[in-house]
Amino acid sequence: MKQQPQTELINELLILAEGIAQRAGELLSNRPDTFDINEKSSARDFATHMDIACEKMIVGEILAARPGDGIIGEEGANRESQSGITWVIDPIDGTVNYFYNLPGWNISIAAKDADGVLIGIVYAPTLNSLWRASRGGGAFLNDRAIHCSKADRLEDSLIATGFSYDVDERVRQGEKIADLIPRVRDIRRNGAAAVDLCHVASGSVDGYYEIGLKEWDLAAGGLIAREAGAIVSGRKGAPPGEEMVIAAGAALHALLTLEIG
Repeated sequence: MKQQPQTELINELLILAEGIAQRAGELLSNRPDTFDINEKSSARDFATHMDIACEKMIVGEILAARPGDGIIGEEGANRESQSGITWVIDPIDGTVNYFYNLPGWNISIAAKDADGVLIGIVYAPTLNSLWRASRGGGAFLNDRAIHCSKADRLEDSLIATGFSYDVDERVRQGEKIADLIPRVRDIRRNGAAAVDLCHVASGSVDGYYEIGLKEWDLAAGGLIAREAGAIVSGRKGAPPGEEMVIAAGAALHALLTLEIG
């Protein structure tokens, strides 16, 4: 079987992922504007239902177009690849934002091969923002090329972060924030890891760090940040993962690694 040229494959994957992400955004946007406070349990059930329904739709469309591909999904739709391509999907990144009808929730879709993440799409309907990147092909926001911040001083830097659902871990993270706040311009907590990484790519924040990210949180947004010129790592330059993710331009990344890595 003749191997598909890399450029052709990347274009095919990007077009497929972008279309699916936009249709997923339409599905998820069909929700009540608000829930009464006494209906929070019903709202939580609704958010969970939409998470599962969205992943099912995304997986169905991927496999209809590329039946030999593998799947890694937050909601458990896992499948081994027969083609060498595996999709990494977070149907609703920022589920709590979605639950409370706050902006920033998004659909994160990446595809990887044996060498790592090949393409990434992050679509945030409430921000009217679609970020995309391909390995070696640069990063884009709504078709405009983007680049990360060149900030090189902590005191001039706006830093994004997130907090664990684990209470003990959150307390430790709060202590780290308390140490960092006097040394930076300010802190932002947006509530959606993929969009935080994309904000680094766009230069909307200067840097980002968080503990506890899963592969589906990181895959698409991490590629987008790297293709925009950011360094994305774990502690002391180790690969990024659950233990730590630090993303920023080179100079600021080095400073953040000394402070929190």
